[in-house]
Amino acid sequence: MEMEKDDSLLVATFILNGALFGIDAGKVQEVVLIDRITPVHHAPAWVVGVRNLRGKIVTIIDLAAKLELGAVEQTAETRILILKWTREPIGIMVDAVSDAVRFERSTLEAPPPNLHGVQSSDMKGVLHHQGRLVALLNPDSLLHFDERAEAEAGAAHK
Repeated sequence: MEMEKDDSLLVATFILNGALFGIDAGKVQEVVLIDRITPVHHAPAWVVGVRNLRGKIVTIIDLAAKLELGAVEQTAETRILILKWTREPIGIMVDAVSDAVRFERSTLEAPPPNLHGVQSSDMKGVLHHQGRLVALLNPDSLLHFDERAEAEAGAAHK
């Protein structure tokens, strides 16, 4: 049984800008509706704001904007995945949530070599699911805040 656990990966899949993405389901604490989000001034453009989630303040990130894919257009299908992260829970806003899918780790392929910048550094690799590609994201890279870039963004807003 332990061997099976080590050789597979449960991936929470979701839609962003028409593409299928995934993240290790073990990092997802819960999926919630948009509800009330309070903007944070002088934050990077991809930070939508903060939200009170049962007494905890959670920073909400527009994942499409973070990946330089435009912005999440808020609809009835839009959701926030609350991720467990080292500092605090973080919410990532996505167009729609799809499924939780189990993959064999051996099926993970390297990210395409033609990706550059944000998209390449935030991807662990690519998986195949029902005739579609799933871009598996690296939450540690994705949620790492570049303090220098944040400071420059804040200075630009002053």
